[in-house]
Amino acid sequence: MALALFTDGYEEVLRKLVNGLRFARTWSEEWKVPGTGALSQARARLGEAPMRALFEAVAEPVAKSGTPGAWLRDWRLMAIDAVMLDMPETPANLTEYDMPEGGTRRPFPQLRAVGLTEVATHVTIAAELGSIHDGERALAEPLTARITADMLVIADRGYYSYDLWRHYLASGAALLWRLTATMNLEPTSVLPDGSYLAEICSKTVRGGRTRIHYDKIGDLRLATHLTVRVIEYTVTNNAEQTAEQPGQSTQSETFRLITTILDPEQASAEELAAAYHERWEIEGAFKEIEIYLRAGKGIRSKTPELVRQEVWGLFLTHYAIRAFMTEAADTVEMDPDRISFTRSLNIVRRRITNPAVFSPRRQKEEPRP
Repeated sequence: MALALFTDGYEEVLRKLVNGLRFARTWSEEWKVPGTGALSQARARLGEAPMRALFEAVAEPVAKSGTPGAWLRDWRLMAIDAVMLDMPETPANLTEYDMPEGGTRRPFPQLRAVGLTEVATHVTIAAELGSIHDGERALAEPLTARITADMLVIADRGYYSYDLWRHYLASGAALLWRLTATMNLEPTSVLPDGSYLAEICSKTVRGGRTRIHYDKIGDLRLATHLTVRVIEYTVTNNAEQTAEQPGQSTQSETFRLITTILDPEQASAEELAAAYHERWEIEGAFKEIEIYLRAGKGIRSKTPELVRQEVWGLFLTHYAIRAFMTEAADTVEMDPDRISFTRSLNIVRRRITNPAVFSPRRQKEEPRP
């Protein structure tokens, strides 16, 4: 986790951790800072599993009932998305993590992580790690283990498939996902707020006569057709003016969303459209990990297991900082978005080097009173 806070080399990071212990002179004269090789070997002995287990044990939503932007009525707003992280080009890393092809500006082996994030607070409560060959949908599927019925899970257009939708539907959470422009749905009924009901179906039965609707059998595993509510709207922005193209111009984009919330009385089309655009907060959360914590330098580890160990340390450290920021915002009833991540990160970094309250070892056992 300290390696996530600081971008220095191993030895310098450890010096910062023990800097506050200089007052404990009983150990400082004998103890020497271990070398980079020794610290790397210690990381290898620890492995990935304890860091992942720690993240899974502590990471949970932190927004309270009054946290601004955290809720749509009684649903906690969550989002799924992916982040790509660079790593050193070593023979060991290349055995599991390939480099992107096709003229990318980032010619390094990369890890893909798909996370489940609370949009208002930016805390990631679950993640799955893979390589560039692991699809985002495949990595997103196990995240349902951390989803609860009080959540509204938002996803961009790259995540929709009938099977993944059905898998997330089984979690009991409400869903709000964007569809691609090429996927059109025929209305079965139009609702008062302008949204409409339609059916999605499995690819295996599309265009065929087989029809097993969930409403008729109540078993998602067997259902070939599901009812969804569709919200369509267009967002228009003023395009940037240039010398070659003077005058005002506009750009428009059509959004087509599907949701499990079928009744407009539970959430109107306008509310759901506004909630979908909160999905962009997860990209801000991953930017904090990739750009601010790592300063755009990527992962430093040179073996696959240490890469994953370091990524769990990144998620843990980001979670701790964001939880700290949310707690601070709640004390003054402020939106967590109004607190600077960079300043909060610098506060944590300064505190790490302050005097600690204990020494890493005792010279002799003190008698108990």
